[in-house]
Amino acid sequence: MMEVCNCIEPQWPADELLMKYQYISDFFIAVAYFSIPLELIYFVKKSAVFPYRWVLVQFGAFIVLCGATHLINLWTFTTHSRTVALVMTTAKVLTAVVSCATALMLVHIIPDLLSVKTRELFLKNKAAELDREMGLIRTQEETGRHVRMLTHEIRSTLDRHTILKTTLVELGRTLALEECALWMPTRTGLELQLSYTLRQQHPVEYTVPIQLPVINQVFVTSRAVKISPNSPVARLRPVSGKYLLGEVVAVRVPLLHLSNFQINDWPELSTKRYALMVLMLPSDSARQWHVHELELVEVVADQVAVALSHAAILEESMRARDLLMEQNVALDIARREAETAIRARNDFLAVMNHEMRTPMHAIIALSSLLQETELTPEQRLMVETVLNLIKPIAVVKKLPITLNLAPDLPEFVVGDEKRLMQIILNIVGNAVKFSKQGSISVTALVTKSDNRAPPDFFVVPTGSHFYLRVKVKDLGAGINPQDIPKLFTKFAQTQSLATRSSGGSGLGLAISKRFVNLMEGNIWIESEGVGKGCTAIFDVKLGISNESKQSGIPKVPANPQHVNFAGLKVLVMDENGVSRMVTKGLLVHLGCEVATVSSSEECLRVVSHEHRVVFMDVCTPGVENYQIALRIHEKFTKRHQRPLLVALTGNTDKSTKERCMSFGLDGVLLKPVSLDNMRNVLSDLLEHRVLYEAM
Repeated sequence: MMEVCNCIEPQWPADELLMKYQYISDFFIAVAYFSIPLELIYFVKKSAVFPYRWVLVQFGAFIVLCGATHLINLWTFTTHSRTVALVMTTAKVLTAVVSCATALMLVHIIPDLLSVKTRELFLKNKAAELDREMGLIRTQEETGRHVRMLTHEIRSTLDRHTILKTTLVELGRTLALEECALWMPTRTGLELQLSYTLRQQHPVEYTVPIQLPVINQVFVTSRAVKISPNSPVARLRPVSGKYLLGEVVAVRVPLLHLSNFQINDWPELSTKRYALMVLMLPSDSARQWHVHELELVEVVADQVAVALSHAAILEESMRARDLLMEQNVALDIARREAETAIRARNDFLAVMNHEMRTPMHAIIALSSLLQETELTPEQRLMVETVLNLIKPIAVVKKLPITLNLAPDLPEFVVGDEKRLMQIILNIVGNAVKFSKQGSISVTALVTKSDNRAPPDFFVVPTGSHFYLRVKVKDLGAGINPQDIPKLFTKFAQTQSLATRSSGGSGLGLAISKRFVNLMEGNIWIESEGVGKGCTAIFDVKLGISNESKQSGIPKVPANPQHVNFAGLKVLVMDENGVSRMVTKGLLVHLGCEVATVSSSEECLRVVSHEHRVVFMDVCTPGVENYQIALRIHEKFTKRHQRPLLVALTGNTDKSTKERCMSFGLDGVLLKPVSLDNMRNVLSDLLEHRVLYEAM
């Protein structure tokens, strides 16, 4: 071995320094070569999908052999044995074999590696496409979210103006628009009018023809269309030369077919009509419209169309409801007016029956009594004269009546005699009605210009007419001054007059005031207070006549009939004192023994089995006076002991008769009652024990 080593001569003699550098370099090369296989082993262990593990093993062997060669080479820099040379040769031979094998394998692996690279590029492209699709999905989700939000805001109200304004505001906020406008068709349908804008609170309502090419371009499709920023419907932004105008899109908004509805400011035609929505991007950016934004605009336009159709239906429904409510209100008012009229008619009939039949009962009764006596001419004149019809009642109440006629009164005048006498009768009748004591005076005179009168009434006599003043003064109940205006209201009852014994003023003063007004006059009442009497004064316009007329006094023949009911005990219940005394007078004249009461309680207390007949006034509309009939029935359990119950009433309606029968009354007698009528009633009643006159 030593000989072999001695025969090898170094080709490149080197000094000691170079040898040291080579020695150190080979050492580090060996260390690096041995570390690379460790890293490859770690990579193979951690990689679960790498397809060329055997190539890595081959590379690892090649690198290990290279490292071993460099490591063994460290012993060749000094005198070394044959063993070192043999190991060195073996390592180099193995390194050569592995290097060649690796080179040959690379020839087969490189095409596969290239195909892997292609697949990697394909996967990268697919990944990029997937990323784009995911971005599109996210965009669509965001668009859907905006659509749902916009739809919620739009449909949160059914007011047409709120829907359109909300649409512009939400679109402007979602898409960051510079301006957004809505053009609505005019009533004629030939123009579009700027109705709503995003930025302008009060848009200028100018119009453009609906036949413009840009408008037709938008109306023929349901998609959002890009239009020129300088088109007539897009010139809404202030002119600025610094920036280019942003992109503009327009979309149609279908409107409801209006064949069944008539909406204010909308066309009344049934053909298809559209509104135009214009959306503008900001001018100070290079932003462009994206597909998802255009889809958002199209969806919102459809949603607005649906919301507007609902709003139109609601508006029509509200209009129909309001019309129906107005009709219902009108019908209700008409119904209430009809009911009021019916009640007024019934009240009028009831009051007229009571107000007219009650005094007529007294007049006719007293007249019939007077006719059965020997009458002086003055007494017959009293019976016949209109004014003197009041005197029998006044005589019963012991109220003296005086008549004072001024000497300057003309003997004959021209006027409405019936109305004048009705006025006098009503006023004098009230004076008698509300006076329990004292006296009544009636004064007639010619009204002078200086006579006292209300401030709104002026007396202007001429040569052809004059004003007659009549004053009726009584010392009766009087009236509070504040209650005087109420007296001329129909059916009015003041606190001082509304007593159970006398009742209200009824229609008398209201009718008198109407008659006085028709005769171009005036009527008023003066009183110093309750208990101090009152004075009724009226002026009427009359014409002056030059004709003379003769008047005579008619004769009233006496017609006495002597039928006597001597000893017949009768009880009379009547709240009206005059009517009660008149009825008593008729019965007393027929020979009856009469007791009178003024209330239901007093009647129940006084009535006994000795009374054969009980006359009860039931003119009041309530059932109080009818209840007394039931209580009398309860008081007399045996029928032959119970007196006959007869209702006195001025009401001619059938309900009164039915009510009397239902409460057990034996008869009904209508006022007014004359002496002959009372005589016949008593005869029939005692004979048949029942009496119901035709009503």
